[in-house]
Amino acid sequence: MALRRAWAVWAVGLTAYVIAVLHRTSLGVAGLDAQDRFGVGASALASFAVLQLLVYAALQVPAGLLLDRFGSVRMIVAGAVAMAAGQVLMAFSDGVTGAVVARVLVGAGDAVTFISVLRLVPRWFPARRVPVLTQLTGILGQLGQILSAVPLAALLAYQGWSAAFVAMAALGVLVAVVTVVALHDTPEVRVSAGPAITPRQVALDLKQAWLQPGTRLGLWTHFTTQFAGTVFALTWGFPFLVAGEGLSRGTASALLTVFVLTGMAAGPVMGVLAQRFPLRRSWLVLGVVVTTAAGWGLVLLWPGPAPLPVLVLLVLALGLGGPGSVIGFDLARTFNPPARLGTATGIVNVGGFTASLLTILLVGLILDWRTGGGASYDLADFRVALSVQYLVGAIGVVGILRTRRLARQRMAEDGVVVRPIREILAERRGLAMRR
Repeated sequence: MALRRAWAVWAVGLTAYVIAVLHRTSLGVAGLDAQDRFGVGASALASFAVLQLLVYAALQVPAGLLLDRFGSVRMIVAGAVAMAAGQVLMAFSDGVTGAVVARVLVGAGDAVTFISVLRLVPRWFPARRVPVLTQLTGILGQLGQILSAVPLAALLAYQGWSAAFVAMAALGVLVAVVTVVALHDTPEVRVSAGPAITPRQVALDLKQAWLQPGTRLGLWTHFTTQFAGTVFALTWGFPFLVAGEGLSRGTASALLTVFVLTGMAAGPVMGVLAQRFPLRRSWLVLGVVVTTAAGWGLVLLWPGPAPLPVLVLLVLALGLGGPGSVIGFDLARTFNPPARLGTATGIVNVGGFTASLLTILLVGLILDWRTGGGASYDLADFRVALSVQYLVGAIGVVGILRTRRLARQRMAEDGVVVRPIREILAERRGLAMRR
């Protein structure tokens, strides 16, 4: 009964996150309609997405502090209401100002939802299940992208702008109501509360979370693994495939779908590996980084447009980045006490979105430099611009290696021995044979 109740709570939280991702990605499928409605060009439309991500990243640490204070239930409700308000405003706005405010509200509500759902997992499930469920939460949440690509696109086509965005607002209100009725912060209490937020306590929580090397290792993990896939899916992947590689829009959309499905398939596998080898999670992360770099290297160095199988390999490699980034949250969980988990998770979540914003802007600047500010890009332009990802990735790898060393030093001080993985495997084979 207790386990069934835990699964029910997780399902409600996961649904809230799926709808948050739907809100997050809604403008992507409505891009052409938005240009017509607001009378803006592509660069102004792209700035809406950048602004939304900027709000999301900037609010991660404050959201974590609020989560530690007010608990998951109240934060998920607040996030759902904020996103619903943003979508109502978007539904009836005719000018850019209203659209900007709407995306700020969506970004703010989205910022508190994921970390609030993640906080529920260790409160309701035993520690051995947390890595896999953390992965499942992050990956299954991406179903919201499919909801925006199919039902939302159909609503836009057949019912129009206002009806589509009002429908999404209604989903946000529904999430808030279901959360109030069905969600509990812990098995013991419906709504938990931490100590009152004071400037001194905020400074202390931030300092303690940041000084923990495992938190910074989680941040650099998220920074390095997440950005390439986010940049590809959110902004530059579709233009690169169509304008650079010469694919049809349908084929490019299919590749983006493969990207999402790859992450959904890889997430549980990475969760199991992180659970079985918790002291080797950084090697799993570095494996994801190397795979991503190899995928881009193969495509960018290919003479002429890459054949479709090579592009499929690229999106398969990029699809591993989302599950890889979730390991960063698992690191924050294991290196911080429960009372500080929201703050540490918020710090980690800043990493990938900061790297994504930086890369999106750098790619855009390089493309403008290559084309003199024109909108016509060729494959050579994309090759030069997208190569900047290696610079961002190298910064992240240095951060991972440095903080991993510090985290291992802290573990040694605490009496935790990091054994070679071959010894662990040999021991487990011996135990299996004896059984």
